[in-house]
Amino acid sequence: MIAVSSTQPHTTGSGRDTYPSGQEPVGELVQRASQQLTELVRGEMRLAQAEMKEKGKRYGKGGGLFGGAGVVGFLTLQALVATAIAALAVLLPVWAATLVITAVLGVIAAVMAMSGKKQVSQAAPPTPEQAIDNVKADVAEIKGSARR
Repeated sequence: MIAVSSTQPHTTGSGRDTYPSGQEPVGELVQRASQQLTELVRGEMRLAQAEMKEKGKRYGKGGGLFGGAGVVGFLTLQALVATAIAALAVLLPVWAATLVITAVLGVIAAVMAMSGKKQVSQAAPPTPEQAIDNVKADVAEIKGSARR
């Protein structure tokens, strides 16, 4: 609760008005509250900016590490393919081992491509059909209840 007083301020030697404790005019209290609120909001904005800057740095580092992991994973798969070829080359000539591994990888790629095409065709068309049907049903219901 704000105490409002009709008492006159006391002027000090420096020219500033002083009021007895808890007896400041409402206008000064509102002005001070507005100034403090502005300072608080600015401080919170600086804190949020610093926090987002720090998080941005972490996201950047994390993204770089994920990219590096992808490159190393790809190299690992290449080494695995070379290992499979070398293992088969013990039983077959090198050209035959390479051909077998290439055929196996081709079959895997074809199966993945067909599966991906099936998934994409099931997602088409890219419209929210169920939501559209629900809106149409809602409009029909509203029209039907308005006629009654």
